[in-house]
Order: sequence, then C-alpha cells, then structure tokens
Amino acid sequence: MSESLVVCDVDEALVEKLKAFRFRKATNNAAIIMKIDKEKQLVVLEEEYEDITVDDLRDELPERQPRFLVYSYQRHHDDGRVSYPLCFIFSSPCDCKPEQQMMYAGSKNKLVKTLNLTKVFEVRTTEELTEEWLKEKLGLFS
Repeated sequence: MSESLVVCDVDEALVEKLKAFRFRKATNNAAIIMKIDKEKQLVVLEEEYEDITVDDLRDELPERQPRFLVYSYQRHHDDGRVSYPLCFIFSSPCDCKPEQQMMYAGSKNKLVKTLNLTKVFEVRTTEELTEEWLKEKLGLFS
C-alpha cells in the first residue's frame, strides 16, 4: 500500500448509529451523511435525514467536497413489492482537492467492509445523483 494513501478509522459512535439505522423500522427514505475529520483521521457523522428524497439529498451534498452516504430507499418494484435497500454512495467530485480525494478513496473500502454493505455506488458530480440513476443502479441487483 502506498504511504500517501490514508485509511481513516470509523468513529465507534457512528458504527453503532449505522447498525441501528440498518435495522430501523420506519418505511420512509432516510440518509446518513458522513465526512472525514482530517485532524482525527476519522470518518464521522455529518448529518442525519428522515423522509428525504434523492433530489433533496443531492441538494445537501457539497459540490466540491467528497462525502459518504448511506441511504435507506423505499423501492417500488414492477410486481408490486416494496423493498428498502440500504445503499452506500460515495460522492467524489472531480474538482475536489487531490489529498481529500485520496483520503476518502483510501477509506471507502474500510467503511463499506465495517458496515457490511453490498450496494455500493459512486458519483463524480452531485448532478448524477437522481432517483432515475439510483433505480438504474439498484436494477443491477434484481
């Protein structure tokens, strides 16, 4: 592994919050946005949202800074079923600082593994994050 690649730990309180989020009983869309605390080299909670659409979530993301998000999405299937996939989305804007990019990219896999998530996606601009995009990505898991 490259010495310049920084892999940040995940805040224990955040891990517990995400475990509770995974097993929540609510049926609305909800999200947890995470960022890296550069001083502590730790992935920490930035914000939590209940009943948030993909469009509203996109508006909450900074355009020039990376973020990790876990999104509980109410998905309506063509056959009438409803599921609640838990999606990990790495927002990694092209024009953010290279050291920030590397810190987030280096920490992504550890975070995904810690949270035991399987639906892992990445957007390079916040405009990419739309409900249509998410449905298309989730369609790969059907």
